[in-house]
Order: sequence, then C-alpha cells, then structure tokens
Amino acid sequence: MTKEAIIIAGFGGQGVLSMGKILAYAGLIEAKNVSWFPAYGPEQRGGTANVTVILSDSRISSPVLNTFDTAIILNQQSLDKFESKVRPGGILVYDPQGISRKPTRTDITIYTVNAMEIATEMDNVKAFNMIVLGAYLKVQPIVRLESVMTGLKKSLPERHHKLLPMNQAALIKGGEMVESLSV
Repeated sequence: MTKEAIIIAGFGGQGVLSMGKILAYAGLIEAKNVSWFPAYGPEQRGGTANVTVILSDSRISSPVLNTFDTAIILNQQSLDKFESKVRPGGILVYDPQGISRKPTRTDITIYTVNAMEIATEMDNVKAFNMIVLGAYLKVQPIVRLESVMTGLKKSLPERHHKLLPMNQAALIKGGEMVESLSV
C-alpha cells in the first residue's frame, strides 16, 4: 500500500492551495484515492495558508492529520508550526527565502530549493510554486510529471494554457535544483 500525507504551508498568494490542488488532480488522474483539505485565514493573500493532500492506493479514513509524511514549507511561521509534525523518517522541503531559523530535526530528510531565486532568473515569479512542486516530486515521485501537467491544465483557466510550457520548465528546473541538507 502506498500512502503519502503532505502538508504544504506558506503565505496566501504563494500558490500553496494551487500546488495542493494540482497534486490532488494528478493523484486522481493516476486513479489514487485523494484528499485535498485547505486551511487559510480570512485575509488569504498575505495571511498564512496550508493544505493537506493525501494520495493513497487504499481508502483514506480522514483528511485531518496530526503528523505528515512530507512538509513543503514556504515561510518561517509554517516551519515553526509544522516541522515537529513530520513523522520520523519523513521529508521536509523548503525554500530558504524568508526563513530565518533553519530546520533542526535530525530524524527527517531535509531538502532545500531556492525557488524564488530560480523563478526570478526565469523572469516569472509566478512559477515559484511549480519550482517547489518539481523539487518535491524529484525527491518523492508520488505522481508522474505528465499527470501533474494534466492536473495543471485542469486547474488553469483556458486563457492561461499558454503558460503550460513555462510551468513545465519550472517543474523540471525545481527537480534539477533541489539539494539535500541531510547527512
């Protein structure tokens, strides 16, 4: 049985909920059982936001979790809140931009990707979340890139489909640039 419980957390406007939605669509495309459970404050853009995504080969009993297999972290508040909730042996992926205190756990595998820097180099800061998602999928290939691209196409309004090639490049670049910080 394959099951992956993921928390994606950051500020509203960073593409946290979109990243989770695209991952959930990819899971559905691959005939997995899926749960997508967003949480955000009333201020949404600029406030904290997170989404729990569960992808499983078997039934999912509850979308509400206390521990996660993976945490994808995009800001310091989220690191402070969710680092301790990654199960021992789990994965933490984060963008160091805006992180003042680095993760300290030694019982999880920690990866970093300079997604904001890469997005700036690509001249498209909106690709930030796809770079982070690409980094995650490189270290934990729970779904195929083709399924993610199909999920992205379902998520984007048709008027934005011209951005699909740029988003695919961002996913690939994130996978190329992810670095392990664990020994």
